[in-house]
Parts: sequence; structure tokens; C-alpha cells
Amino acid sequence: MENSEALGFEHMGLDPRLLQAVTDMGWSRPTLIQEKAIPLALEGKDLLARARTGSGKTAAYAIPMLQLLLHRKATGPVVEQAVRSLVLVPTKELARQAQSMIQQLATYCARDVRVANVSAAEDSASQRAVLMEKPDVVVGTPSRILSHLQQDSLKLRDSLELLVVDETDLLFSFGFEEELKSLLCHLPRIYQAFLMSATFNEDVQALKELVLHNPVTLKLQESQLPGPDQLQQFQVVCETEEDKFLLLYALLKLSLIRGKSLLFVNTLERSYRLRLFLEQFSIPTCVLNGELPLRSRCHIISQFNQGFYDCVIATDAEVLGAPVKGKRRGRGPKGDKASDPEAGVARGIDFHHVSAVLNFDLPPTPEAYIHRAGRTARANNPGIVLTFVLPTEQSHLGKIEELLSGENSGPILLPYQFRMEEIEGFRYRCRDAMRSVTKQAIREARLKEIKEELLHSEKLKTYFEDNPRDLQLLRHDLPLHPAVVKPHLGHVPDYLVPPALRGLVRPHKKRKKLSSSCRKARRAKSQNPLRSFKHKGKKFRPTAKPS
Repeated sequence: MENSEALGFEHMGLDPRLLQAVTDMGWSRPTLIQEKAIPLALEGKDLLARARTGSGKTAAYAIPMLQLLLHRKATGPVVEQAVRSLVLVPTKELARQAQSMIQQLATYCARDVRVANVSAAEDSASQRAVLMEKPDVVVGTPSRILSHLQQDSLKLRDSLELLVVDETDLLFSFGFEEELKSLLCHLPRIYQAFLMSATFNEDVQALKELVLHNPVTLKLQESQLPGPDQLQQFQVVCETEEDKFLLLYALLKLSLIRGKSLLFVNTLERSYRLRLFLEQFSIPTCVLNGELPLRSRCHIISQFNQGFYDCVIATDAEVLGAPVKGKRRGRGPKGDKASDPEAGVARGIDFHHVSAVLNFDLPPTPEAYIHRAGRTARANNPGIVLTFVLPTEQSHLGKIEELLSGENSGPILLPYQFRMEEIEGFRYRCRDAMRSVTKQAIREARLKEIKEELLHSEKLKTYFEDNPRDLQLLRHDLPLHPAVVKPHLGHVPDYLVPPALRGLVRPHKKRKKLSSSCRKARRAKSQNPLRSFKHKGKKFRPTAKPS
């Protein structure tokens, strides 16, 4: 149907309770992937769908899943309560997000449809108790689902009717291939299945042969990223590594980047190097670190979405270089071995209202660029992507542009118009800060943050459950200070600011200079023997003796 009105949510035959939830979420019309996928899913067809990040893939499978469950309970024979739907995702954060989306859509039918998330390894005992109640929908990572299947706390062979594999290509990047194959042995022979992915590659095609039966393939005719009217993409060539740090300092300190921003680097060590560098200039940032407890990572994302922080530094799904397989999952270059293999943020995680994505390190693959850029310009909001490039990386950048441009002959990544000579006055400060950030300082920073976050996550867990408002007081961008911090670097003198940018710099608040009379008054007060004092918690002011 060419008429866009013909396939609104109200014309899809959905349960009134689902329509009410959709209305409450402010969705007036389905996205392209939702418009195409939901009717086919409701007809009972298997789906292989490719759609760009932020296109509404989660709702595209969650709505028909809930509709099929509700329809079965309303019209089918009365049968024993059992797990009917399984959702596989690559990371714990995505599992929480998928569970949240499904529960929001099931707001008005929560008594009829129960959802359980079993992705967190530390909650195994409580998960077994939840699974004993046989929720209708189970969400989790392949490794956790397989663990419960092997322990017989989850049984799917006689009950599963719908399998969803979300972010399929990312599952293989995290090395879940063996777990997926083992998991499929525990499923019934006949079930409906959806594979959702941002890209199609050989791994996705291989899983298609294993999971899907006569599927409908949806390759939507849409660009992998929003158009130039919504998403502006720039590149800036930096002659040296030092120039990258200098430019980033100028962009953030001179407020040339407005709003919330995500800084992407390729390794965890680089994340902390960048954080400690910016800390020298009183620019607060957070590092989304896979070594931290899940509760802390989700808390950082939540507070970023609420506006507590303006800048988060992260690595992407191919966290530390090439995709890894099997037992080597989660192991990257030296210094990053402890990263949680099920914690990635380049794709799928909902960062709200991100104004800019800064690729401080060039993405390792064109797909990684797409997933990073997909964090901004979501839901019709504008966004900017700025990629820092060294001269030796320009050939790799050309491959990214070639993939993005497709049939379009015009350049996708426009040159960022910035005169480096105008910020040369900041170079000595930049060098000062870079010298302070040593390998030892980075190691100490990582260890310090892990200790603090473990304390917040474990010892205060019960307290925060009883006092949820106090959780907002926890900050993740406080200075780590393992490096020597020079206070004067936090202030930008007017003579260093290029004339064209002086109106953009926030004025530095100086302490008022006291007049001579005020100084005398303060000195006299400090010498007054009758000043008040405290004794055993009580305040006393002695009286003068009569002359």
C-alpha cells in the first residue's frame, strides 16, 4: 500500500491494550521497519530484517510477539503456563533495554504477559526462582540462556513458539557462535523466528540457514544513516597524535561542541588516557568501562540520559580490534583483558539526545563507523559526527566513505573547517597535560574507579533500594587525580583565545579582591579573643570581662 495512512498501528489488527501503550509512548505512526515487519510477523512468517540503528527494530519484533501471546491466551485452549518467546541479545545492557521496551508495550496487559531478564550472571539464584514461575518471555545473552538450559532451570523444547535474535551480527563479533549452535539443540523443531540486524554478513547468512524456515527477507530501501539534513558528518585531518588531543581540548574547552557528546576510542586504555587528559583542564567526563559492575554501567547511561553528564567516553562493539571467537571472547590487546565480553555500547544502547559523536580514534571497520554514528540524530533529532584522522589512516577512511556513499558520487564526510594555527597558543598546555598522563597514572585510575564502583554497586545496593533518591547523588565524573593536576590549566586566559571565539568561552570566575578596610576588619576579627568556639558539640560566645 502506498498510502502511509493505510498501515498505521490502528490498521494492523492489534490488541486495544497494545494500541493504548503505543499511544502512551507517543508513537503516532510506525517506522518503515515496523510498517513492513509487523504484518508479516502476525501472518506467522519467519523474518530476516536489516534496518539501520535507531530505526525501531526492537518494537518491530516486540509488538507482534506480544500480540501473538495475547491472541493465543484469549482464543486458544487453556494450557499450562510456559515460556513461549525467547529474545537473544549480545549484551547485558541490551537485554535490560529490550526487557524495558517489552514491559512498556505490555503496560496494560502486565497480568497476562510476564517478562524475565536472565542476562546478569551474578543473579543466578534469583533467576532460577523467576524461571520456575515460567514467564511468557525470557530475554538474555546466549551464554546465560544456555547455562539455564543445561541446568534444567529453563526448558524450551516443548513450549517455545517464537525466537528473536536481535543484533545478530554483533552476536558473532562477541564470539557467541558456539553458544548459539549449542542453544539451538535445546529448541523444538518448529517455531517462528526473527533475525534482526543492522548489517548482513556471512555469519548472519549462516545463522539464517540454521534458524529460519522459508523466511521473508526485508532489506529496506533506506540509507544506513540519516540524510545530511539531519546528520552532518565531518572529518578533520590531524598531522600528529598531539594535534588530536589539542583539537579535542579546544572543541570542548571553547564550547565549540554544544550539548551532550559521545567520544569513541578503540581501547579501554585510551579511554582513561583521554579522561585524565581532559581532567587536567577541569573538563569532567565518564568512562563507560566493561570492567565496572553492570549496575554502575547502567547507572552511568541513565544519568547521562537525564543530563547529569555532558560527555561519555566509550569503546564500541568490536571493542578492541578484530572480532573474537569462541573461548577467546572478551580478550583484546594488552591491558584490556578484563573487559566484560557482554558489555558493548556502540550499537543498540539508547543514549538520549546526543548532539555529537566524536570519533577520536578512527573506527576499525566501516560497520563500526555506522554503529557509532547511529548514536546521534535519532528520532528526527539533528546530530553531528566528527572523525579525527591521521595522514596514515586516510586510505582506511576512504573505504568507510565508499561504503557510506553507495551509488552517490558526492563526498559523505565533509572537511571540518578549522584553523589549527588559531589554537597554537594552547599547544604548550596540551603538552603539559599529556606529560602528566603516564601509564602508571592510567593503571592507578582504572584500579581506583573499579574499587569505588564496586563499593557503590555492592555495599550500597540495599541502601539505595530503600533510598532511591540518594542514588542520584552518586557521580561517575568526579576527578580521579592519579596524575599531577595543575590548577591553572582549568582556566583559559583571554589572550590565548582566538578573537573570533572569545564570545564563546565561559568567563572564569575570579575571587573578588578585598579592599584594605575589609582586610583590616578580617584581621581584627581573627585576632579577637572573644570569637565563638565549640565545646562538646555546643557553640559558645564568651562575654568580655568588665574593665
